[in-house]
Amino acid sequence: MPRIAFYTFGILREPYGHPQVQGFFDRIDSVFEQAKNSEGFIALDDGSWGDYVWPRFYIKEKHAGAPATLSLWRDIESVCAFAYKNLHGEALKLREEWAVKPEWPTYVAWWVEDEHIPTREEASRRLEHLHDNGSSPFAFNFKKSFDALGNPKDLDRELLNERINKNQS
Repeated sequence: MPRIAFYTFGILREPYGHPQVQGFFDRIDSVFEQAKNSEGFIALDDGSWGDYVWPRFYIKEKHAGAPATLSLWRDIESVCAFAYKNLHGEALKLREEWAVKPEWPTYVAWWVEDEHIPTREEASRRLEHLHDNGSSPFAFNFKKSFDALGNPKDLDRELLNERINKNQS
């Protein structure tokens, strides 16, 4: 059964250890733990899904750092329920304190086959594609998503609310 690959990307205002971004780093373990316990969560890249490759928006010599996550989910509603509620949702409200204002998408989703493990190189390429071409079956966002067959798909609000309620219980 196909799964959703989900990649997030940002560029920090300051390097690790700086007080301005400490709140971001203080939340990482708790947010990852909550993701792992969320309805529809399958897996989180622990560094074994390929080399760290960043999208072209990150310039190592210019930027303080670029946190990125790569995960697998059962469906788009599951990752959306996690992203905008609870600890991660609270962190999103503070992102302007920690990250530079993006001129690129901060996340991308795409469908992968059962046994396919996405890589960071693949994720970076898809984020760049979303930036350059807009939402498509190859790379999409919550506002304009697609099903596993490539057909446009609106978020199922009933399923989304069900996922949110299960995550909060």
